[in-house]
Amino acid sequence: MVDKDSSGNVKTTEVSTAYETVRDSFMRTIDEVAKAQPQYSQSISNLQLDYIQTVKNIIHTTFAVQKQYIGETWNTFPSSAAVSDQLARQASDFTNNAIKAIDINNQLTINAIDAARENLKVYNRTVDTITEYNANIAKAWNTYYNVSQQQQKQFLTRH
Repeated sequence: MVDKDSSGNVKTTEVSTAYETVRDSFMRTIDEVAKAQPQYSQSISNLQLDYIQTVKNIIHTTFAVQKQYIGETWNTFPSSAAVSDQLARQASDFTNNAIKAIDINNQLTINAIDAARENLKVYNRTVDTITEYNANIAKAWNTYYNVSQQQQKQFLTRH
């Protein structure tokens, strides 16, 4: 139930308190989410590092096994040195190209994240501007309404 004063207007202190309570509840919720964010970031970072270490381990063990079993047979082919050199060059070229692609991808990702942050800043400024605009409209309507009410009361008392 909303309290009203003697003229039927809603008491602003109660409404204001209700709005502040709701606002504070939303802010507390967001603050709780924000508290967990560093833990999420650390967990994701740890998972990424574990993933990288696992991939390195897979590569190391896979090539160690291949070298052990295939290496002995490979060296018996007459053209194995030429093939080995070609394979090494192609692997090096592939690696260099992959590193360039990874660098480009990383830069694009960082740029996208930075652009998203800038968009949030613009959004925040827009929300502030719209809020100020709406507050000004509400003030103007309240002023108009109050003046109308006063003029109506004055008119009724004269007639």
